[in-house]
Amino acid sequence: MLSDKFFEELYQKHQLTPHFPKTSTVARLVSRLIFVLFPEQSKQNFNSIDGLKCNFELIEKDLQDILASMQEHLKTPAEEITKDFADKIPSIYKLLLTDIQAIIDGDPAANSEYEIIRTYPGFSAIAFYRIAHELYELGVPLLPRMITEFAHSQTGIDIHPGANIGHHFFIDHGTGIVVGETAHLGNYVKLYQGVTLGALSVSKNMASMKRHPTIEDNVVIYSGATILGGDTVIGKNSVVGGNVWLTNSLPAGTKIYHQEEVKIR
Repeated sequence: MLSDKFFEELYQKHQLTPHFPKTSTVARLVSRLIFVLFPEQSKQNFNSIDGLKCNFELIEKDLQDILASMQEHLKTPAEEITKDFADKIPSIYKLLLTDIQAIIDGDPAANSEYEIIRTYPGFSAIAFYRIAHELYELGVPLLPRMITEFAHSQTGIDIHPGANIGHHFFIDHGTGIVVGETAHLGNYVKLYQGVTLGALSVSKNMASMKRHPTIEDNVVIYSGATILGGDTVIGKNSVVGGNVWLTNSLPAGTKIYHQEEVKIR
């Protein structure tokens, strides 16, 4: 039988645990924003510009309500953060359009923008990341992680909202990709499934340091490659082959691959 002491300890835990919005509530709000930006994701079409504006205003109000419910954890008033985020929506949208174009240009199997927006898990993960990253940059705690972890659960792609990723970002297939908090990715970067951009060490005293690699412009990283370390830089126009393990930097224009000897008997 459970003891009174156990229930007392559990009760204290309930009293001391900080209260944040439910992940499902936050994920629904972000999904609504994506649906408005990309009607291909939903069946909803607006018959007037006023209707579209009204929907944006509702999303903005709901975000402010969510932030207001956790105001004690914010350094800035919820209303101010909401306004700053709303001002970023056009730039988020423009970045996502470049990501769509990167897929169109780089994937022979991509037949249309509609197909990419509706079916590609890589685009979905990037869309959630782009939104989460702006909230992260505005100093919002926990919510950005809720957003990207929801995308992670849906797509198998784990992008920390703190990562800095340039335009024309292309994730092909995507399952098992990990991009760490302090990773920096330039423009026109392409990642295949199973790529890890991680840290050499998980020591807690490195929390404020750059722990994850820098990937410069026009780099392709093939499936299963692991690149570790905050001092590791993959120079522009490089190609990293599948299953490569890297903890050292590569100069620009490098091609590196892992070669196994296969014997048939």
